Amino acid sequence: MTKPLKSISIKSLYPLALAEGEGVGTAYEYFAKRLALRQWLSRLTISGDILIAGLPEKYGASLDFLMLAEELGREVVIVDERPPALEKAKASLTAAQEIGLLQTVNPSYLPVADLSQMSELTGHFGLAIASEVLQRLPEADRSIYWQRLMALTPAAAVFAPNADNPAHTNLSGLAGLHLDELRRIVGTAATTNYIDMPPFPPGMTRTGDQREQATSGRMEALVMWGLGWYARLEPLCPLIIRRSQAHIVFALSG
Repeated sequence: MTKPLKSISIKSLYPLALAEGEGVGTAYEYFAKRLALRQWLSRLTISGDILIAGLPEKYGASLDFLMLAEELGREVVIVDERPPALEKAKASLTAAQEIGLLQTVNPSYLPVADLSQMSELTGHFGLAIASEVLQRLPEADRSIYWQRLMALTPAAAVFAPNADNPAHTNLSGLAGLHLDELRRIVGTAATTNYIDMPPFPPGMTRTGDQREQATSGRMEALVMWGLGWYARLEPLCPLIIRRSQAHIVFALSG
């Protein structure tokens, strides 16, 4: 079995978000995803490299997945069909390493012609993971992408914007997936659910000074501590609220 992921805070994830050019909303998202992954991963044995099967459509560069790989002591391969997205990921990792984070991570970056096929990949992986990817593929390619993941690895996790929360998808400019759509893609063997319901409005922005203060201010630390406990309580919310307020739908298989 994989050793459980460490219990970390939103505040500790915030510098990763800043390295990607994002803010507290991304740090909250990373924390919520980590909560979803933590128990699931503890039941698995990850014996191979980690595949980041596509980079986010628009926001961030999945540095939280690189933190996960570092913690698990696994090598990482990052694939994407967009060279600028791969360059953004490299730059974000450099920015994180310049402030002392992710020091032992050295991913391989592989451009692919077709993300749903990933025919350039050979061999197998211990885990495949992706966020803000599935919804940007043509509808006909989404099941092909998932089946390709199942052929490459015994365990996969995908996260996508929740189409039942138009306040989030409209403001972010991202397409989304309904949970039922995701279930049709991944099948009944996968665990699916909603996560990421930050208690602040979508699109909230902060100045550079405010972001800097958030890394060191005591009040900001207290606020982020409270956000962490709020995130832990998300599963207790009624399903009807999570369906309309969650930013993310996800699937775990393995």
